Amino acid sequence: MPNLNNQVALVTGASRGVGKGIALELAGAGSTVYITGRTAEDMKYIAGKGIALECDHRDDQQVEAAFRRIIDEQGHLDILVNNVWGGYEDMVEDGEFTWPWPFWRQPLRRWDAMFQAGVRAHYVASRLAAQAMLMRQRGLIVNISFWAAQKRIGNVSYGVAKAATDKMTADVAYELR
Repeated sequence: MPNLNNQVALVTGASRGVGKGIALELAGAGSTVYITGRTAEDMKYIAGKGIALECDHRDDQQVEAAFRRIIDEQGHLDILVNNVWGGYEDMVEDGEFTWPWPFWRQPLRRWDAMFQAGVRAHYVASRLAAQAMLMRQRGLIVNISFWAAQKRIGNVSYGVAKAATDKMTADVAYELR
């Protein structure tokens, strides 16, 4: 990991898993790291290493407030890691694991959650980050995805949402270039 002293990073959905690991590595490399999650309890690990912000990425006002706070406190944002994702809630219905069900049996809430708390959340955060980064003409936006778009993995909702994230990433990169 390169030295990232004086870099300000935001890792969305960093209360556990991949996001938590990324946040800890960025902090270890010297970045000032902000993390978001829906509950403060899940973000205690960052104390002393970064700043936890309660934020539900399905609520644009909360997302805008998080970005405002970062810019107000730090003056800039160098790195955005879009890790937040939805659709993993309520995986069991009537005692049955629903994830592998065919699309016609999948609950519609899963599709909505993956697009709202996944693809749309990445778009909103990227938009706000780009506005801050363009003022300095520098920055890095990373969208955590998975090669589900390249190969069948999980279910239709998951594959389509990940493909949308991948396409958004490519188009954002094109426009920022």
